[in-house]
Amino acid sequence: MKESKFQQNYILIPFLAILAIWIVYYIEIKFGLNFNKYGIYPKTFLGLRGVIFSPFIHSNTTHLFNNSIPLVVMLGCLYYFYNKIATKVLLIGFILTGILTWTFARPAYHIGASGVIYFLVSFIFFSGIFRKYYRLIALSLAVVFLYGSMVWYIFPIEQKISWEGHLSGFVIGFIIAYIYKNKGPKPEQFIFTKNEEFDSLFDEDGNYIPPLDDNLEEDNTNE
Repeated sequence: MKESKFQQNYILIPFLAILAIWIVYYIEIKFGLNFNKYGIYPKTFLGLRGVIFSPFIHSNTTHLFNNSIPLVVMLGCLYYFYNKIATKVLLIGFILTGILTWTFARPAYHIGASGVIYFLVSFIFFSGIFRKYYRLIALSLAVVFLYGSMVWYIFPIEQKISWEGHLSGFVIGFIIAYIYKNKGPKPEQFIFTKNEEFDSLFDEDGNYIPPLDDNLEEDNTNE
């Protein structure tokens, strides 16, 4: 039963997330609406609503496609490796990334799920480093390799891209990875069974002591 629920989480959550952002975009296109005003608008009270709504809003199909695949991959990884704390980590990261963006970003509407994606990549990457779980580091590096250009977009290299949201996600991911470094998956600990016969071949300092030959013992006895 537990295994079934676990499998549902790392498949169902990414599916629901993608379904949500595509439905929102479909509604915009279908009814000729523009939800950009529900994005994060920094340093205004009304702009705070974007902390909740902005990750579901995308400017065009390219923007939506670019975020869909990495969002599925990273959410799946989060719930696969961190199933016990995944929901808590996601919600905290989701909210804090939006709030940090709101505090310092340029006066414009900041929309899209990319801030959450940067948070997930950063969290899994640094979590692997802090807990020395190199499978997680390799996983994040693989995602960065596949979407290598995303690394540069935490810097203000393109006017139309919310680098502030990307940077916020990256920073929050680092912080939460450190806070939760002792929770979640841990590297396998290998336990070696004791073998008295083998251990008897070494002294207390670990030096090898060759066993005496039986024939030699008999000769010594005869003498």
